[in-house]
Amino acid sequence: MSSFAYPNPQAVFQQQYESVRRDEVVGVLLALFLGGFGVHHFYLRRTGLGILYLVFSWTPIPWVLGFLECFFMPGRVREFNAIEAAHLAVAMGVAVPGYVSYPGWVAPGWGSSGWGSSGWATPGFAPAATASVPTTGVGQGTLTACGHCRQVNSAGAHFCGGCGSQLG
Repeated sequence: MSSFAYPNPQAVFQQQYESVRRDEVVGVLLALFLGGFGVHHFYLRRTGLGILYLVFSWTPIPWVLGFLECFFMPGRVREFNAIEAAHLAVAMGVAVPGYVSYPGWVAPGWGSSGWGSSGWATPGFAPAATASVPTTGVGQGTLTACGHCRQVNSAGAHFCGGCGSQLG
């Protein structure tokens, strides 16, 4: 017998989430002071936009856009954190434990008793499911978890970005 207790899945999720989450204040400050170089985009893993800002950093355009984007950064950081939490929850097979300021929000595909309504499904054969996730911009967004690879896909996606299978 092992003397180690089994780790609490929610505690492991929280530890993993804290390692990938981003801070809103840091995002705003990066956009305000280093926005012309696109550092705030690199911070949110938007490498393409970061490189574009970096290439045009000698012009005033990215500096003005960086200043304007500092007002939108809190919402973008919250959206990034929600998507990261959903990715982790689906990958680990746990519900998001009362996601920050959105109590009761659970990972896509998770009801009160796991995948579907009849209990736990065999891994790899879970049906595609959706859940409302607060996002910035107009209205509510929807994340869809793929039934084959459990990749979380954005609203309106018809095919999975991970395995390419059609989303239900």
